[in-house]
Amino acid sequence: MPNCLYCQETVVGRSDKKFCTPYCKSAYHYQQNKLNDASLFHSIDRQLKDNRRILKLYNKAGKSFVRKEKLIEEGFNPKYFTHYWKAQNGNVYLFCYEYGFMLTKEVNGEKYVLVEWQDYMKRK
Repeated sequence: MPNCLYCQETVVGRSDKKFCTPYCKSAYHYQQNKLNDASLFHSIDRQLKDNRRILKLYNKAGKSFVRKEKLIEEGFNPKYFTHYWKAQNGNVYLFCYEYGFMLTKEVNGEKYVLVEWQDYMKRK
């Protein structure tokens, strides 16, 4: 009888069975995927989470303005977002989960307008 690939216990059942329990199967695959950090999914997911964390950090009041360079220095990448919302005035806000941003150009440089998702933004 073979041993479980995760906990090394003896596997009972079919001859081609590799794990003793569903928990061991799940835990084994979780560890394997964790080792494969270079996967596209993980890198995108990590960047989205970083973007969300940075937007949350700089938007304490629900709406704020931050210099573009400041967010970029923190590791923010505007190419990664989860969805968008178009305001009635035509402005398009990109969102990382519930935190949104929009690039604006001003005399002294570029800034991001940071907003938080509101109920009125839901699609009708």
